[in-house]
Parts: sequence; structure tokens; C-alpha cells
Amino acid sequence: MSLLFLAHRAPFAPDRGDRIRSHHILRHLASRMPVHLVTFAGEAGEAVPDLGLASCTAVPRLRSRSRALADALVTRRPVSLTAFAEPAFAAAVTGVMERHRPDRAFVFSGQMAQHVPAGLRFVMDFCDVDSAKFAAMGGVLAPLYRREARLLATYEREVAMRAEAAVFVSAAEAALFGAHGRVEVVENGVDTAFWCPAAAPADTPEIVFTGQMDYAPNVEAVRWFAATVLPRVREVHPAAQFAIVGRAPGAAVRALASRPGVVVTDAVADVRPWLRGAAVAVAPLRIARGVQNKVLEAMATARPVVATPDAAQGIAHGNTVSVADDAPRFAAAVSALIADRAAGDRQGAAARRQVERRYGWDAALRPLDALLEPSARAAA
Repeated sequence: MSLLFLAHRAPFAPDRGDRIRSHHILRHLASRMPVHLVTFAGEAGEAVPDLGLASCTAVPRLRSRSRALADALVTRRPVSLTAFAEPAFAAAVTGVMERHRPDRAFVFSGQMAQHVPAGLRFVMDFCDVDSAKFAAMGGVLAPLYRREARLLATYEREVAMRAEAAVFVSAAEAALFGAHGRVEVVENGVDTAFWCPAAAPADTPEIVFTGQMDYAPNVEAVRWFAATVLPRVREVHPAAQFAIVGRAPGAAVRALASRPGVVVTDAVADVRPWLRGAAVAVAPLRIARGVQNKVLEAMATARPVVATPDAAQGIAHGNTVSVADDAPRFAAAVSALIADRAAGDRQGAAARRQVERRYGWDAALRPLDALLEPSARAAA
């Protein structure tokens, strides 16, 4: 059997949430069968790693956000779809089908289902329920978010009914989606060899957040923490520092560096030293779906984590993550871990053991083999 793999973002450098998942799934599948990847191109000059792919086709994404929005309003479709409705991508898929005739498709992220050739059976990895994410967003763009949530929810259900299986990253996401077609859970994993405990630099800030900083939920999270949680922590620990570690911070995030105790790094060569030296890693996300890789990575690095319920809900952390649902409780949990580093080390060590038991990539992705085996498909 050979496989067509469609991805909305080049899954080459596993350096952000969706690319971490798509990279490891692609590598897993390519070790088991010929895989023909068609993806939107990554950054200029980005090298394609040796993943053992049968073929790789990368298509530039030329459509601007304003063009995607205009097309969505005219066609009454979700912006999530029109943003990726490039004719060149459809042509690339057609070319791969004609040259290689793959038997099945694996589709990563819901907006790519529009490019599945008619009649080709496919597994749909939604990862998260994106429509629910838009439904939770507010602000001045709330009417557009509500429109997106409504149209995208209808689309997600239609795709799930056409797919051999609809895959989600956690049982919570699968339950939220509901019984639309065959729904399966394939959890995220973490590279436990890469994200491992090690000696830490002495001058690392006590509190660390990691993430892609042009992602709206991350921006909202660090702004909330800096404005409402950090001042409470600094009342107890006046020297405490909060480091926002991640690439592409916009003006709103950079402005936080003017607050007492806030450090904004932009991109760093290696995130791990920042985590390893922290008294606590925080995940103060109030809009979150699925599994937060930043939480798994901190756990694997044997650091204690304080997270909101939304950020922790997709992870079977076995009570090794401190969960706090408002600013006073969040600040109290962070302050306690700064005060008692030995307790934090014990919590982090327990988190590392939980990751080793549950979240290695080989174990996490094993359900994919059953989904894509010919015998499993025939019995479905």
C-alpha cells in the first residue's frame, strides 16, 4: 500500500505545535509504507529532511488573509478553507495521483480535506475541534469568529462522515466532536530523548512560558499572566522573573517587556535551557484545544507545570501538573513552587515518569497502524 499525505504546513522542522505532530506522524508512516507528501511550502530555504519519503511536493501558499476573507464571504465558506484553496495545490495532488496512484490518503488538519481526490479513501486527522476554538474567541472580531465556528462545524461533520476515520488528539476532543462517523483518538507524544532533564544555567528566570508568539491564544495567555498573575507572585517573590520564550512576538507581546519582571526573548537557538532552569513552567491558556505540546515538553524536562484547566485537559498527567482556574490560585501555585524548589523537583520528576509511561511517540502513534492496515480497513 502507498499513501498520499496532505499537510497544510510543511511538517519538516518540529518546532511548533501542529508541525511537531505532523512531523512525527509523517516519519512514523514513512517507515512503514511509501508515502507521497503534498504540502504547502515552509519558510524560504527550509531543507527537506531525510524522512524516507517516496516523493515530496511543496506548493507556495500565495493567498493573502484579506483575499481569503473576501472569498469566504462571497462563497459562504469558512475562511479556514478559502485560505488554503490554492489551484496549484489541487494540480499538484492530481499530478501525484497520476504518477504514483496512492491507495489511500492521510489528511492532516481539516482544511486540507478539500484537496482529497474524489473516490480516494482517507483518514482525517482533525487534531482538535477547530470550530470550537473559534466559538470560544471574542473581542472585536467576535462576529467573524462566530460565523467561522458555525460554518466550520458543519464542514467538519461532513468530512468526518466521508472519511474512513476522524482522528482527534485526545479523548476530550473526540467527545466534544461527538458521534459523527468513526471517531478515533491518536494522542500526541513527546521526544523523550530530546526533551530530557539536564543541568540548568544558574541565571534562568523562575517562570517560563514557551510557544509560538504570533498565535492568538498564546498572546492572550501571556498578556493575562503578566497583567493579573505575575504582580501577585512578585508580592511574595519581588525578584521573580517571567520569561516569554518563542519566536515572532508581535507588538502586544514585546510591550510586555516594559512591565517589571517580564523578559521577552523572541526566537532562541534552544528552548531547553530556559525550561531546565525554571522553577516552574506555566501554561496559562484560556483558549486551548487538544494536547498542549508545551506542557508535555516541560513535563519531559522534569519541570513542574502550572496550567489552566483548558491547557491541561487533554493530557493524562496523573496529578503531576498543578491546575489553577483563576489568577489568585494560579499565582499561589507558582509562588509555592518558587519558594520550595525541592518540592518542584519532586513534582517535575513525577511528571517525567508519567511522560515516559504514556507519551513516547512510538506508543502514541501505534493506533495509526491499526487504522491503516488493509485488514482493519476491510473490517471497518
